[in-house]
Amino acid sequence: YELQVPMTTLFQLPATGEVATLVTHHAVREDAHTLYGFSTLRDRELFRHLIKVNGVGPKLALTIMSGMDSDSFARTVQSGDLTSLVALPGVGKKTAERLIIEMRDKLSDWLESVAPAGGSDALSVASNKLNDAEDALIALGYKPTEAAKLVAAVDSEEIQDSEELIRLALRSSVRN
Repeated sequence: YELQVPMTTLFQLPATGEVATLVTHHAVREDAHTLYGFSTLRDRELFRHLIKVNGVGPKLALTIMSGMDSDSFARTVQSGDLTSLVALPGVGKKTAERLIIEMRDKLSDWLESVAPAGGSDALSVASNKLNDAEDALIALGYKPTEAAKLVAAVDSEEIQDSEELIRLALRSSVRN
């Protein structure tokens, strides 16, 4: 079978020849049957929510999910961050506004389910630090997926603010 997958799923696949398990969504149209694959049930759920938004089809949904992981997307929608959404390929201002309006309620429980033991305040500080660092790297010319990877690679609990996180991410990108 041929599966269409977002880049976030593609990066999580094991090496060639190893066993991979993906969760699928089967789309049936008059002219085609298409399978979409995701690394988690949560990603498939996000995809299904996205394709219900007016003006967002499967192709754009995959592009959005390739640009940021599901938790980052949920944080972006909840914070109403129009700039981060418009930075994704194929997402204009009107589509970004529609995504925020239509997805905010659907994703409200997502952030609670990924909240650390410290509670929502700890999540808010951590997500602000990560979002600020990713936004800064995007402003410097990195693609959203590259920025998210760099930040995730160097993030740790010892890092207190986004400035330090940005410095470490930039250093790691220079080494690579």
